[in-house]
Order: sequence, then structure tokens, then C-alpha cells
Amino acid sequence: MTDQDLLEKLSREESRNHGFNLLVREYQERIYWHIRKMVVDHDDSDDLVQEVFVKVWKNLDKFREDSSLYTWIYRIATNECLSFLKKKRNKFFLPINDVAGELSEKLDHGSHITGDEIQLKLQKALLKLPDKQRLVFNMKYFEEMKFSEISEITKTSVGALKASYHLAVKKIEHNIQLD
Repeated sequence: MTDQDLLEKLSREESRNHGFNLLVREYQERIYWHIRKMVVDHDDSDDLVQEVFVKVWKNLDKFREDSSLYTWIYRIATNECLSFLKKKRNKFFLPINDVAGELSEKLDHGSHITGDEIQLKLQKALLKLPDKQRLVFNMKYFEEMKFSEISEITKTSVGALKASYHLAVKKIEHNIQLD
């Protein structure tokens, strides 16, 4: 189903609920994995996905169609991730390294985490990155998004994103060598 089909269903009162269910089915898994790469914990990711779709539902009338529906939802999910991580640090007055350590523990002992040793090392190296660098790396490397798409989602210039990605790669290489 295209964005236009979904938007048409969402715009009509009689098909709004059905349209929203289709929208959730279409984007839920991709949004979950985007969030999961940032917050690591399955339960936190599930909660954030629900919050994202509640915000989408409440703000459907504000969607201006100057970007794709997916980009708009992705932007909401990205902002929710960054807010969640910031609140987590502020709530416990934790420096970024302590949050990274806590998330790393979840990688080691999480029942929803799978992967070989190399993947685990990469995930731990990613956790040491600042949130925004990790976000850019995840979107470019794992989700294979173009810098122009990431720019639209994050409202950051392509040049700044390329620099951020390059720094992230260098830090990841360094952190993997240390392990």
C-alpha cells in the first residue's frame, strides 16, 4: 500500500481506524528495529514504539506531506529515542559512559539479544558513541539509508552527517581494537 493510499484512508472518518491499523502494520517492525538499535532493551523499545504510534495518531492532521509518511514517522521515532536516552541519563544523573555500560550489560545478558562475538563487539562499540553519532551510523550502515534521507529525518545538513558518520566509524574501529 502506498503512502497516498494510507493517507486517503486516514483522511476519511469512516476508514481512519482501518487506515491507522494498516499504517502500523506497514511501519511497526522497521520503527521497532530503529529504536531497538538505539535503546537496546526490548521492553523499552516496545514502549517507545507504542509512544511513537500514539504521537503519530494524535498528530496525523499536522502531517503536511512535504516528506514521505515513513520519513515523518521515522523523525518522530528518532526524537523519541533521543529524548528517552536523555531522560535516562538525567533521571539517574549518569554520564554517557554509565548509560553505555548499562546498555552493554543488557547486550551481554538480554534474552532477546542474539549474534556472534563480532556482532556483539560492534554493538558494544556503538554504545560508546554519542547518541547522535550512533543514530547516524545505524541509519547509514544498518538501514542503508542515503545521507539525503537521513538529512530529511534529522534536519541536519548532509555535510554534517557525513562528518558524523566518518567520526563514528573511526571511533568504532578504535573501540573494537581495544576490546
